[in-house]
Amino acid sequence: MPRSPSRVLRLAGLAFAALLVVSPAAEADSVSTSANWSGYVASRSGVRFRAVSARWTQPTVTCSDGRTSVASPWIGLGGYHQTSQALEQIGTDAQCSASGRASYSAWYELVPAASRTIRMTVSPGDAISASVQVRGHLVRLRLTDATTGATFAKTLSASVVDVSSADWIVEAPSECVGGVAANACRTLPLADFGTAGFTAARATTLAGHSGTIADSAWSRAAIRLAPAAGARFVGGGPGPGGGPPDALSVAGAAPAALTAGGSAFDVAYEQDAGSA
Repeated sequence: MPRSPSRVLRLAGLAFAALLVVSPAAEADSVSTSANWSGYVASRSGVRFRAVSARWTQPTVTCSDGRTSVASPWIGLGGYHQTSQALEQIGTDAQCSASGRASYSAWYELVPAASRTIRMTVSPGDAISASVQVRGHLVRLRLTDATTGATFAKTLSASVVDVSSADWIVEAPSECVGGVAANACRTLPLADFGTAGFTAARATTLAGHSGTIADSAWSRAAIRLAPAAGARFVGGGPGPGGGPPDALSVAGAAPAALTAGGSAFDVAYEQDAGSA
Protein backbone atom coordinates (compact mmCIF):
# COMPACT_ATOMS: atom_id res chain seq x y z
CA MET A 1 0.00 0.00 0.00
CA PRO A 2 1.21 3.59 -0.56
CA ARG A 3 3.48 4.89 2.18
CA SER A 4 4.86 8.31 3.03
CA PRO A 5 7.30 9.41 5.78
CA SER A 6 5.93 9.05 9.33
CA ARG A 7 2.78 7.36 8.08
CA VAL A 8 2.97 3.63 8.78
CA LEU A 9 4.70 2.15 11.79
CA ARG A 10 5.07 -1.41 13.09
CA LEU A 11 5.60 -1.82 16.83
CA ALA A 12 4.79 -4.55 19.31
CA GLY A 13 2.18 -2.86 21.46
CA LEU A 14 1.95 -5.74 23.94
CA ALA A 15 -1.13 -5.49 26.11
CA PHE A 16 0.03 -8.06 28.67
CA ALA A 17 2.28 -11.05 29.05
CA ALA A 18 1.34 -14.17 31.03
CA LEU A 19 3.40 -17.19 31.98
CA LEU A 20 0.26 -19.31 31.89
CA VAL A 21 0.07 -21.17 28.60
CA VAL A 22 -3.52 -20.87 27.43
CA SER A 23 -3.32 -20.90 23.63
CA PRO A 24 -2.83 -23.64 21.00
CA ALA A 25 0.87 -22.75 21.06
CA ALA A 26 1.18 -25.00 24.09
CA GLU A 27 4.95 -25.40 24.12
CA ALA A 28 5.73 -21.65 24.27
CA ASP A 29 7.48 -20.31 27.37
CA SER A 30 4.91 -17.51 27.56
CA VAL A 31 1.79 -16.27 25.80
CA SER A 32 1.22 -12.57 25.16
CA THR A 33 -1.63 -10.54 23.70
CA SER A 34 -0.93 -7.62 21.38
CA ALA A 35 -3.06 -5.03 19.60
CA ASN A 36 -1.16 -5.53 16.34
CA TRP A 37 1.22 -8.55 16.36
CA SER A 38 0.61 -12.29 16.07
CA GLY A 39 3.30 -14.94 15.80
CA TYR A 40 6.44 -15.82 17.75
CA VAL A 41 9.30 -13.89 19.32
CA ALA A 42 12.62 -15.27 20.61
CA SER A 43 14.18 -13.31 23.44
CA ARG A 44 16.19 -13.73 26.65
CA SER A 45 17.95 -11.34 29.00
CA GLY A 46 21.57 -10.96 27.92
CA VAL A 47 21.02 -12.52 24.49
CA ARG A 48 21.57 -10.31 21.47
CA PHE A 49 20.80 -11.37 17.91
CA ARG A 50 22.60 -10.62 14.69
CA ALA A 51 20.35 -12.37 12.14
CA VAL A 52 16.84 -13.71 11.56
CA SER A 53 15.36 -15.52 8.56
CA ALA A 54 12.27 -17.42 7.38
CA ARG A 55 10.08 -18.34 4.42
CA TRP A 56 6.36 -17.86 3.94
CA THR A 57 3.70 -18.10 1.26
CA GLN A 58 2.07 -14.78 0.44
CA PRO A 59 -1.47 -15.12 1.85
CA THR A 60 -4.60 -14.28 -0.13
CA VAL A 61 -6.94 -11.76 1.49
CA THR A 62 -10.73 -11.83 1.36
CA CYS A 63 -12.08 -8.30 0.96
CA SER A 64 -15.43 -6.60 1.62
CA ASP A 65 -16.76 -3.34 0.20
CA GLY A 66 -16.51 -0.28 2.42
CA ARG A 67 -13.66 -1.50 4.57
CA THR A 68 -9.92 -0.87 4.28
CA SER A 69 -7.76 -3.50 6.01
CA VAL A 70 -4.20 -4.83 5.93
CA ALA A 71 -2.28 -7.97 6.92
CA SER A 72 1.53 -7.91 6.94
CA PRO A 73 3.70 -11.03 7.39
CA TRP A 74 7.31 -10.12 8.20
CA ILE A 75 10.50 -11.04 10.05
CA GLY A 76 12.78 -8.74 11.99
CA LEU A 77 15.01 -7.95 14.95
CA GLY A 78 13.95 -5.87 17.95
CA GLY A 79 10.79 -3.91 18.71
CA TYR A 80 9.34 -6.44 21.14
CA HIS A 81 10.15 -4.98 24.55
CA GLN A 82 8.45 -1.94 26.05
CA THR A 83 11.86 -0.24 26.23
CA SER A 84 12.61 -0.87 22.54
CA GLN A 85 13.39 2.21 20.48
CA ALA A 86 14.07 0.49 17.15
CA LEU A 87 13.04 -2.40 14.90
CA GLU A 88 14.71 -3.73 11.74
CA GLN A 89 12.28 -5.65 9.54
CA ILE A 90 11.25 -6.74 6.05
CA GLY A 91 8.04 -8.30 4.78
CA THR A 92 5.01 -8.16 2.53
CA ASP A 93 1.55 -6.60 2.63
CA ALA A 94 -1.88 -7.87 1.66
CA GLN A 95 -4.33 -4.97 1.57
CA CYS A 96 -8.05 -4.57 0.97
CA SER A 97 -9.22 -1.19 -0.32
CA ALA A 98 -12.51 0.42 0.66
CA SER A 99 -13.90 -0.69 -2.70
CA GLY A 100 -13.13 -4.33 -1.89
CA ARG A 101 -10.06 -4.63 -4.11
CA ALA A 102 -7.06 -6.67 -2.97
CA SER A 103 -3.47 -5.58 -3.60
CA TYR A 104 -0.09 -6.99 -2.60
CA SER A 105 3.37 -5.48 -2.09
CA ALA A 106 6.73 -5.82 -0.36
CA TRP A 107 8.41 -3.37 2.03
CA TYR A 108 11.16 -2.84 4.60
CA GLU A 109 11.33 -0.62 7.65
CA LEU A 110 13.95 0.57 10.11
CA VAL A 111 11.85 1.98 12.96
CA PRO A 112 11.73 4.81 13.98
CA ALA A 113 12.02 5.70 10.26
CA ALA A 114 8.98 5.21 8.03
CA SER A 115 8.55 2.03 6.00
CA ARG A 116 9.65 1.94 2.34
CA THR A 117 7.98 0.09 -0.50
CA ILE A 118 10.12 -2.41 -2.42
CA ARG A 119 9.72 -2.28 -6.19
CA MET A 120 8.71 -5.90 -6.63
CA THR A 121 5.54 -7.52 -7.93
CA VAL A 122 4.04 -9.78 -5.25
CA SER A 123 1.07 -12.06 -5.89
CA PRO A 124 -0.95 -14.31 -3.59
CA GLY A 125 0.59 -17.76 -3.39
CA ASP A 126 4.13 -16.55 -4.11
CA ALA A 127 6.93 -18.26 -2.15
CA ILE A 128 8.75 -15.58 -0.17
CA SER A 129 12.04 -15.89 1.72
CA ALA A 130 13.63 -13.11 3.76
CA SER A 131 16.47 -12.31 6.11
CA VAL A 132 17.66 -9.43 8.29
CA GLN A 133 21.27 -9.12 9.47
CA VAL A 134 22.69 -6.45 11.78
CA ARG A 135 26.40 -5.68 12.24
CA GLY A 136 26.90 -2.68 14.49
CA HIS A 137 24.69 -0.05 12.89
CA LEU A 138 24.70 -1.66 9.45
CA VAL A 139 21.48 -3.46 8.56
CA ARG A 140 21.37 -5.88 5.61
CA LEU A 141 17.89 -6.67 4.31
CA ARG A 142 17.05 -9.34 1.76
CA LEU A 143 13.75 -10.57 0.31
CA THR A 144 13.32 -13.06 -2.55
CA ASP A 145 10.18 -14.07 -4.42
CA ALA A 146 11.11 -17.62 -5.43
CA THR A 147 8.01 -17.84 -7.64
CA THR A 148 9.09 -14.96 -9.90
CA GLY A 149 12.83 -15.06 -9.25
CA ALA A 150 12.90 -11.41 -8.11
CA THR A 151 15.31 -10.49 -5.30
CA PHE A 152 15.74 -7.33 -3.25
CA ALA A 153 18.90 -6.73 -1.20
CA LYS A 154 19.96 -3.54 0.54
CA THR A 155 22.42 -2.54 3.25
CA LEU A 156 21.57 0.57 5.28
CA SER A 157 23.08 2.46 8.18
CA ALA A 158 20.69 2.95 11.10
CA SER A 159 21.19 5.59 13.77
CA VAL A 160 19.71 3.27 16.39
CA VAL A 161 19.20 -0.52 16.32
CA ASP A 162 17.55 -3.09 18.56
CA VAL A 163 18.78 -6.70 18.53
CA SER A 164 17.17 -7.85 21.78
CA SER A 165 14.62 -10.10 20.04
CA ALA A 166 14.04 -12.09 16.85
CA ASP A 167 10.52 -11.81 15.44
CA TRP A 168 8.30 -13.83 13.06
CA ILE A 169 5.03 -11.90 12.84
CA VAL A 170 1.76 -11.27 11.02
CA GLU A 171 0.73 -7.70 11.79
CA ALA A 172 -2.04 -5.16 11.51
CA PRO A 173 0.22 -2.12 10.91
CA SER A 174 -0.39 1.31 12.38
CA GLU A 175 -1.03 4.60 10.66
CA CYS A 176 0.54 7.67 12.23
CA VAL A 177 -0.73 11.17 11.38
CA GLY A 178 1.88 13.83 12.04
CA GLY A 179 4.52 11.33 13.13
CA VAL A 180 4.87 9.11 16.17
CA ALA A 181 5.79 12.01 18.44
CA ALA A 182 2.36 13.53 17.81
CA ASN A 183 0.78 10.55 19.64
CA ALA A 184 -1.68 10.14 16.76
CA CYS A 185 -1.22 6.52 15.73
CA ARG A 186 -3.95 3.94 15.30
CA THR A 187 -3.87 0.28 14.42
CA LEU A 188 -5.40 -0.40 11.01
CA PRO A 189 -8.04 -3.14 10.78
CA LEU A 190 -6.61 -6.61 10.15
CA ALA A 191 -7.44 -8.05 6.72
CA ASP A 192 -8.88 -11.56 6.47
CA PHE A 193 -5.74 -13.42 5.33
CA GLY A 194 -6.98 -16.92 6.19
CA THR A 195 -3.80 -18.66 7.29
CA ALA A 196 -0.19 -17.57 6.93
CA GLY A 197 2.54 -20.16 7.41
CA PHE A 198 6.18 -19.52 8.32
CA THR A 199 8.84 -22.18 7.64
CA ALA A 200 12.65 -22.41 7.95
CA ALA A 201 12.50 -19.88 10.79
CA ARG A 202 15.93 -19.36 12.35
CA ALA A 203 17.86 -16.82 14.38
CA THR A 204 21.58 -16.29 15.11
CA THR A 205 23.05 -14.59 18.17
CA LEU A 206 25.95 -12.15 18.28
CA ALA A 207 27.98 -15.01 19.74
CA GLY A 208 27.32 -17.06 16.58
CA HIS A 209 24.82 -19.57 17.95
CA SER A 210 22.12 -20.42 15.38
CA GLY A 211 18.84 -22.19 16.07
CA THR A 212 15.11 -22.40 15.45
CA ILE A 213 12.42 -20.56 17.41
CA ALA A 214 12.36 -23.47 19.88
CA ASP A 215 16.12 -23.40 20.58
CA SER A 216 16.99 -23.61 24.29
CA ALA A 217 19.42 -20.68 23.97
CA TRP A 218 16.46 -18.31 24.27
CA SER A 219 12.86 -18.17 25.44
CA ARG A 220 10.00 -18.05 22.97
CA ALA A 221 6.75 -16.14 23.31
CA ALA A 222 3.61 -16.90 21.33
CA ILE A 223 1.66 -13.73 20.57
CA ARG A 224 -2.07 -13.50 19.88
CA LEU A 225 -3.46 -10.41 18.15
CA ALA A 226 -6.64 -8.97 19.69
CA PRO A 227 -8.00 -5.41 19.35
CA ALA A 228 -7.13 -3.13 22.28
CA ALA A 229 -9.05 0.00 23.27
CA GLY A 230 -7.39 3.24 24.23
CA ALA A 231 -3.73 2.27 23.83
CA ARG A 232 -1.47 4.71 22.00
CA PHE A 233 2.20 5.02 21.10
CA VAL A 234 4.19 7.35 23.33
CA GLY A 235 7.17 9.27 21.99
CA GLY A 236 9.42 7.35 19.60
CA GLY A 237 9.23 3.95 21.26
CA PRO A 238 6.71 1.14 21.18
CA GLY A 239 4.82 2.41 24.21
CA PRO A 240 1.83 0.56 25.58
CA GLY A 241 0.05 -0.32 22.36
CA GLY A 242 -0.80 0.32 18.75
CA GLY A 243 -3.63 2.76 19.28
CA PRO A 244 -7.32 1.98 19.09
CA PRO A 245 -8.32 -0.02 16.03
CA ASP A 246 -11.21 0.79 13.75
CA ALA A 247 -14.44 0.93 15.75
CA LEU A 248 -15.85 -2.02 13.81
CA SER A 249 -12.70 -4.11 14.03
CA VAL A 250 -12.84 -7.14 16.31
CA ALA A 251 -10.73 -9.36 14.05
CA GLY A 252 -7.50 -10.83 15.32
CA ALA A 253 -5.09 -13.70 14.78
CA ALA A 254 -3.51 -16.53 16.73
CA PRO A 255 -0.38 -18.67 16.21
CA ALA A 256 -0.52 -22.45 16.20
CA ALA A 257 2.02 -24.68 17.92
CA LEU A 258 5.53 -24.87 16.52
CA THR A 259 6.36 -27.78 14.19
CA ALA A 260 9.38 -29.06 12.23
CA GLY A 261 11.66 -28.88 15.26
CA GLY A 262 10.53 -25.40 16.12
CA SER A 263 11.16 -23.86 12.70
CA ALA A 264 7.58 -23.66 11.39
CA PHE A 265 4.14 -22.49 12.47
CA ASP A 266 0.88 -21.10 11.12
CA VAL A 267 -0.95 -17.92 12.09
CA ALA A 268 -4.75 -18.09 11.65
CA TYR A 269 -7.09 -15.16 11.15
CA GLU A 270 -9.88 -14.88 13.75
CA GLN A 271 -13.07 -13.12 12.71
CA ASP A 272 -14.00 -12.25 16.30
CA ALA A 273 -10.95 -12.06 18.57
CA GLY A 274 -12.51 -9.95 21.32
CA SER A 275 -10.34 -7.27 22.95
CA ALA A 276 -6.97 -7.34 24.66
